[in-house]
Amino acid sequence: NKLFTDTRTIAASGTDSLDLNGVLLDAFGATLNFTKIRAIIVAADAGNTNDVVVGGAASNGFVSWVGAATDKVKVKPGGLFMMVAPDVNGLAVTAATADILQVANGGAGSSVNYTITVIGS
Repeated sequence: NKLFTDTRTIAASGTDSLDLNGVLLDAFGATLNFTKIRAIIVAADAGNTNDVVVGGAASNGFVSWVGAATDKVKVKPGGLFMMVAPDVNGLAVTAATADILQVANGGAGSSVNYTITVIGS
């Protein structure tokens, strides 16, 4: 029953830490406090030179969708990453300890653009 979507830019060699519990805003300006994630979709702009890298948050990482905090998925320019957890449990988000989804620029020299959609409750 909650949705976040945004098109964002990450500077060369930069990161974008998305706090899934208490910082992101929905389309009406209300703060989103996700406790379960049902889907994450990351679309990398076709004009990017570098990959968009999802995952790898060193601190308070949302890692219930991967095996470890260091795990990452590289989304090539023009590519799409989609993760779906269709059951009632979804993927757990824990406020202040496991709620940061990191998205990073996979290289130096140029910024990257991406669109993210997060669906949950």
